[in-house]
This record gives sequence, structure tokens and C-alpha cells, in this order.
Amino acid sequence: MLELDLLLMPFAREVFETLSSQDQQLYIELLEQEDQDLFGWLMQREQPEQEHLKPIISRILEHNANSA
Repeated sequence: MLELDLLLMPFAREVFETLSSQDQQLYIELLEQEDQDLFGWLMQREQPEQEHLKPIISRILEHNANSA
């Protein structure tokens, strides 16, 4: 889904390498989720049931807000 690429790729290019290994694993786990779920979370229409994914989603959203 192109919209997801636009939301996730800048974070991957600009931030991923600076994350702790634990946060890198969370990002990878996040990418393994269904596209429609990712889109809902990143558009802030829904929250993931997996509480442990919320911090990485917040970091992505914060990065996108600061980059816009």
C-alpha cells in the first residue's frame, strides 16, 4: 500500500539505524502486521491490541510530524 510506504519509509531511512536493537525488533514486528491494521494505527483511527507496539507507532508518528 503506497500510503504505508509514505508513512514508514522515511522513518526506516532516517531513524531505524539509530534505534536500540529492541526497538528495531519492534519495528520489524510492526511491519509484519496486516496492512489495514498498520494503516488504521498510523492514521490514528485505531489503536493496536498489542500494547508493546504503541511506543514504536508513537515514534513513527512523531518523526512524521516533525518531518512535515
